[in-house]
Amino acid sequence: MELWLVIVLVVVAFAAAFAVGTFFGINRRKKTAERAIGSAETEANRIVSDAIKTAEAKKKEFMLEGKDELHRLRDENEKELSERRKEVQRQERRIQQKEETLDRKMDNLEKKENNFQRKQKEVEKRLTEIEQVKKSQFEMLERISGYTAEQAKDYLLQQLDSELDHEKSVKILEYEEKLKEESDKRARNIISLAIQRLAAEHVSEATVSVVSLPNDDMKGRIIGREGRNIRTIETLTGVDLIIDDTPEAITLSSFEPVRREIARVSLEKLIADGRIHPARIEEMVDKARREVEATIKAEGERTVIEVGVNNIHPELVKLLGRLKYRTSYGQNVLRHSIEVAYISGMIASELGLNPTVAKRAGLLHDIGKALDHEMEGSHIQLGVDVARKYKESDAVIHAIHAHHGDVEAKTVVACIVQAADAISAARPGARRENLENYIKRLQKLEEVGKSFQGVENCFAIQAGREIRVMVKPEQVNDERMVPLAREICQKIEQELEYPGQIKVNIIRESRASDFAK
Repeated sequence: MELWLVIVLVVVAFAAAFAVGTFFGINRRKKTAERAIGSAETEANRIVSDAIKTAEAKKKEFMLEGKDELHRLRDENEKELSERRKEVQRQERRIQQKEETLDRKMDNLEKKENNFQRKQKEVEKRLTEIEQVKKSQFEMLERISGYTAEQAKDYLLQQLDSELDHEKSVKILEYEEKLKEESDKRARNIISLAIQRLAAEHVSEATVSVVSLPNDDMKGRIIGREGRNIRTIETLTGVDLIIDDTPEAITLSSFEPVRREIARVSLEKLIADGRIHPARIEEMVDKARREVEATIKAEGERTVIEVGVNNIHPELVKLLGRLKYRTSYGQNVLRHSIEVAYISGMIASELGLNPTVAKRAGLLHDIGKALDHEMEGSHIQLGVDVARKYKESDAVIHAIHAHHGDVEAKTVVACIVQAADAISAARPGARRENLENYIKRLQKLEEVGKSFQGVENCFAIQAGREIRVMVKPEQVNDERMVPLAREICQKIEQELEYPGQIKVNIIRESRASDFAK
């Protein structure tokens, strides 16, 4: 038999054996599985039966508990419901009471409204009657008085205006008297303390322009041959030499005080030396100029130290020194400036202000007078310009600008300097004023008083410190006198320059005369 056939038979035999084994194995496992399934079903039925019994027991137990809880909740709900019913009943009773109260109030309100309407009708009726009576009374008053309503209104307003004028005058007098009593007392105290603390000369030394000569022969030597010496002196100094019949004296004439001082020193040196010729004159004038400039600087420095004002520009110090040779109405301007500085500082101290600024402003207030002979313009404007040029403070510049009233004084320091300047100038004998200027000032004062309507005459008395104004009684009544006095004072303050203060007295009198025949 061939080999491959043998192999096929062997494989078939194995396959058949495997199939038979598998069949028997499957039958055996099937039986075993059936037995296991039967056991599982039995156990499952038992478990289900036990679970049903346990569930029934639990169900009964839960039913009992549920019934108990239901009874408890029912009791609680009934109790809460009962309480709420009681609360609702209380609220209903309260609301009912409020409704009853509101009903009563509404009834009362209706009664009051009815009464109000009734009274309103009565009032309207009475108002109508009053209007009718008022209208008839107005018509009657118009017939009796002869005035219409508008005319009567205008008349009453005029009467009220007159009464108010009287009241205003009375109030003005009261306030003025009260203010004067308080301010005058305070001002007198401060000013008197400042004056008492400053011991100054009543008459300041005036710069002289006369050079004394040892003899009259010296006049010829000063004139020189054909007048060459006097021409040289006048050319170099800018001063006119007046040689007249006055014994042993030569008068120096110049508008510029420093030049006059240089000429005076030069002449004194030439007279003392005895050698008078053009070359010597030129040498002495140059030497005198240096001496005067040194004196000016030293005088300015001494003044600054004396007053106690620091940090003043050197050029301002020199200008202060030049004031030594400047006079105003016979009063030395430097001494006047020092005095104003002292008084300003004392008044500022009494008022509780900084005395340093006040003293500085007082010292420099007339600084422009050192330049007014050389430059055009008033000494006030020149002083303001030079103070601004050398970086003085605004307070000092304003005080310089306002010390004669050219501008309104807006600071306390400016007012203090004004007062101190007036005090220094008003000291008895401090200044000389020529008769012509004095008469012009009095005439101007009287003209100001006569310029107002209703003024009959005006007289300046007390050396111009007081004016008496006579008014026409038919044009100026008593109420008009107080405002008139104030208006005259304001016009005097605006148009005139004067030291101190001027009192204005208004006099109104009525006279009646007749003849017995």
